[in-house]
Amino acid sequence: MTALQELVRDTAGGDPISGKRWTHRSLRFLLKGLKRRGITASRPTIARLLRGLRFSLRTCRKSKAGIHDKDRDRQFRYLTRLRNLYLTRGLPVISVDTKKKEWVGDFKNPGRCWRREDRQVLDHDFPSWASGRAIPYGIYDLACDDGMVVVGTSHETPSFAVAAIRRWWLEIGRWRYHDKKRLLIEADAGGANAARKWEWKLALQGLEDEFALIITVTHYPPGASKWNPIDHRMFSLISANWSGEPLESYETILDYIRGTRSPQGFHCRARLDTTDYPGGYRVKQEDKAFVRLRPRPVLPKWNYTIWPHDRPAKR
Repeated sequence: MTALQELVRDTAGGDPISGKRWTHRSLRFLLKGLKRRGITASRPTIARLLRGLRFSLRTCRKSKAGIHDKDRDRQFRYLTRLRNLYLTRGLPVISVDTKKKEWVGDFKNPGRCWRREDRQVLDHDFPSWASGRAIPYGIYDLACDDGMVVVGTSHETPSFAVAAIRRWWLEIGRWRYHDKKRLLIEADAGGANAARKWEWKLALQGLEDEFALIITVTHYPPGASKWNPIDHRMFSLISANWSGEPLESYETILDYIRGTRSPQGFHCRARLDTTDYPGGYRVKQEDKAFVRLRPRPVLPKWNYTIWPHDRPAKR
C-alpha cells in the first residue's frame, strides 16, 4: 500500500470536501511500477487498493472560467434588474444566440437513442460529403417559454441574426405584444450579435425603423455565454431531441426542432432561410452616424438602446 501511494503521490488530485482523489496514472503503469519494486499484484487488486485510498475514475469538467471580466458581476446584476423590469411591465424579452453549426448529411450525431440495431452512417464527416451546412439561430421568449429557430444555409453574419429576429417579430412578436413598442434582447458578447459589431447595430436600426420599435440590448460578459437562458432552456432540449439521430436533410433538422417539447410546456417553431448573407461587410462612418445609438448609464460597452428615426431620442 505504501509503494502504491508513492507511485501516485505526485500525480494525484482531489476534492477537499468529499475526500475523493484521482490520478492520471493507468493501472498498467502502476502494475509495472510495483514490479520494479519487487511487488506482484494484478490489475483488479490495484484498482481495489486505489478505491481503498479513496481514488476514483474521473473525467474533466468544464467549470473554470477562462475569462473573468472585472465588471462581470455588476453586469449580471444590471441585466437581471432590467429583465425583471421589462417582464413585470409585460414587455417582450428575448434571449438570442447561434446554436452549434451542423453538417447536413448521413453523419454520426453524438448521443444515443433506442433502436433494435445500430444505425449505419458514413465513416467520416468530410464537409465535401455534406449536402450543406445548417446554421441555427434561436430566439427564446422568456415570458412565454417558447421560441423559434431560423436555420440558415449561408453564413453566420449580423444581417442573418437580425433577419431571424425580424422573422420572429413578424410571425409571433408583433401579435403577442401588439401594443408594445419596446423590446429587450439578451445576447452573448461575441458571434453574429457581438457587442462591438457595428453591422449588428446597423441591422437592428433597420428593424427598428421598419416597426417603430425601441430596442435595448444587454450582452453577457465574455466567457459567460452558458448563463444565456436560450442555451439551457431551449438549445439543450433540441440537442436531446435529436441525440443520436443523423441530420440527413434540412427538413429533418426542422422536424426535430418543431418536435422538441418539455414537461413544462415548452415548444419551438422552425423556419428555413436560404438567403445568401455574404460576410466581410465593412461598416462606413456614415453608417455608424446613421445608427441612433444611446449607451446605457451602466456599463455602456455591453448595454445600449437604439431608437428609431421617427421619434426623438430619450434615455
